[in-house]
Amino acid sequence: SSRRMLEPERVIIFRVPWMDDAGRINVNRGFRVQYNSALGPYKGGLRFHPSVNLSILKFLGFEQILKNSLTTLPMGGGKGGSDFDPKGKSDNEVMRFCQSFMTELQRHVGADTDVPAGDIGVGAREIGYLYGQYKRLRNEFT
Repeated sequence: SSRRMLEPERVIIFRVPWMDDAGRINVNRGFRVQYNSALGPYKGGLRFHPSVNLSILKFLGFEQILKNSLTTLPMGGGKGGSDFDPKGKSDNEVMRFCQSFMTELQRHVGADTDVPAGDIGVGAREIGYLYGQYKRLRNEFT
C-alpha cells in the first residue's frame, strides 16, 4: 500500500556534540531517514541547515526514492543531515562537527547499506571531512 511506502523503514535521530573555536561544547541534532531498501542500498543527500528537521527529511527522503527509481538506480531513498549551520563557522569547527556527526552516523551507513551524498550546506569540504572520519572509524573497527 502507498501508506507503507510513505513511512520510512528507519529513522535515526542522534545528538551531535562538537567544540567551537572558543572551546565551548555545542550540541546539534543529526538525522538519517531510510526508505525502501528492497530496491537496494539507500541513497540520498545530507543537508546541514538550521531549517533541517525530521518532517522535511521524511519528505525529501520519499522524493529521493522517486528520483532514484526514475533514473533506474537500484537504490532506496535516504536523506539526512543536521540543524547545524556551516555558515560563519571556521573550517576547524566544520571539521569537528563533521567528525562528530560521522562518529554517530557511521553505525548506520556503509557502501552496502547507505550511501550519503552532498546537499545544501554539504559541499566538497564537508564530504571530505565526513569521509575521512568514516575511513578512520572503519579502520578502527575492522
